[in-house]
Amino acid sequence: MSSDGTPVDARPWPGLDVAGLRILVVGFGVSGYAVADQTMQRGASVIVVDAADTPRNRERARILEVFDVHVRLGAEHTRTLPEDADVDLVVTSPGWRPDQPLLAQAAAAGIPVWSEIELARRMQAPDGPAWLGVTGTNGKTTVVTMLETILRADGLRAVACGNVGLPVIEAALDPEGFDVLAVELSSFQLHWTQHVDCEAAAVLNITEDHLDWHGGLEAYARAKGKIFEGVRVACVYNTADDLTRRLVEDADVIEGARAVGVTLGAPGPSELGVVDDLLVDRAFVEDRRRQAAELGSLADLAHLGPHGAPPHVVFNALAAAALARAHGVSQAAVREGLRAFRAGSHRSEIVAVGAGIAYVDDSKATNPDAARASLLGMEHVVWIAGGDTKGADVDALVAEVSGRLRGVVLIGADDAPFREALERHAPAIPSVRVPAGDTEDPEGRSRLMREAVDAAAGLAREGDAVLLAPAAASIDQFADYAERGDLFAAAARAATGMQDAEDTQEPDGPEGRA
Repeated sequence: MSSDGTPVDARPWPGLDVAGLRILVVGFGVSGYAVADQTMQRGASVIVVDAADTPRNRERARILEVFDVHVRLGAEHTRTLPEDADVDLVVTSPGWRPDQPLLAQAAAAGIPVWSEIELARRMQAPDGPAWLGVTGTNGKTTVVTMLETILRADGLRAVACGNVGLPVIEAALDPEGFDVLAVELSSFQLHWTQHVDCEAAAVLNITEDHLDWHGGLEAYARAKGKIFEGVRVACVYNTADDLTRRLVEDADVIEGARAVGVTLGAPGPSELGVVDDLLVDRAFVEDRRRQAAELGSLADLAHLGPHGAPPHVVFNALAAAALARAHGVSQAAVREGLRAFRAGSHRSEIVAVGAGIAYVDDSKATNPDAARASLLGMEHVVWIAGGDTKGADVDALVAEVSGRLRGVVLIGADDAPFREALERHAPAIPSVRVPAGDTEDPEGRSRLMREAVDAAAGLAREGDAVLLAPAAASIDQFADYAERGDLFAAAARAATGMQDAEDTQEPDGPEGRA
């Protein structure tokens, strides 16, 4: 019960008024800071708790405490609800599990536990921006950033936000006002969200990931499927992934919303796909049975891979186009946006070229399915692989891509899963193991990646690609996937004599946000 006597769940929304609410923000990361800032400005009484008593958190705490936000750092503050303050609403950071003691205590006490996404959706004004949502195990960031580029090509004020870019609450409440939000949502964020209410939404794919957090594939898929709840125009699914179709069939959507399939083959009615070398829309045309709209060609995407756009990039482009078309974007803007799009850091990004060899950073390929998509987009590749597989099976991946491998360079504290799979399925492919050495300091991590790149360059031939797509997490040897990719890019540029092109982009952030 809030200080004015109205429970938060009973307050009208959209346009939720948080004045007088006593809000506990659990987690002081990007979204937690944004929630505290945005709600404090609108009259809420805010407490923030986080276990990490770091210099960065202390500095940000000093900023908010000027405005009477109480920030409590240290593990002791995250175990139970505050004993010295009543709480009307808990807003949790996405990585916190439902069985975390503080969250479990709040649920048992009947205190609502929301994500930043839920709060943003309720606080956004009734005439606020449309939401175009994207989730899936792989490809989310590429699709939302492609979508942002397409929307802007149509003259719309649009931004990619959520699990990438701006926190959703900042984008939704932006004082200048966006027309459209391209919202990337992880399963963690969706778990704590009841109302997404997108104009259109896509589930790109579902493969095993984060099963320890969710408790199994069914619960993981169910969390992803929440993005379809309340969709008004189109639920976009992958025709090659039956689970995404079932999520559409089970969704509670607004009357009139349609299922729209995306395929790499020729599209049927209500689908987008590929005919010859053309990207074709048979969903957002007047007569879906007899008409098709040309949205672009494979040539418009050729800059997104060393051998042209790989299949997963083509699929991502079609998914982004489907969401844009659901919002009414023109054919010409789709093509212009795809031509203008450039891959983000660590996502199949060509970082150097020398001696006819392209060096490709896909450090964000932290699981076998993501690595598979990159590898299948290459004709001949020297693969830099390895890291913490988190128990994932790499055997099927190695068997499927063995015919494309020129060589393999193994990193990671434990290379046994990759080495054993290579012995079974690609025994004739040359492989090099880079000794782990001391990776506790930055120089040790840099040394390891330089040795990996030099070994890969020695195996590659003109026309090949050297691909960092580790199929594993980075935490056994690197700070995060961004550092791993940055070090690869620096080593590749040094190896090709491109030292003047040092990577100046900011890291994407730690693994776990995506």
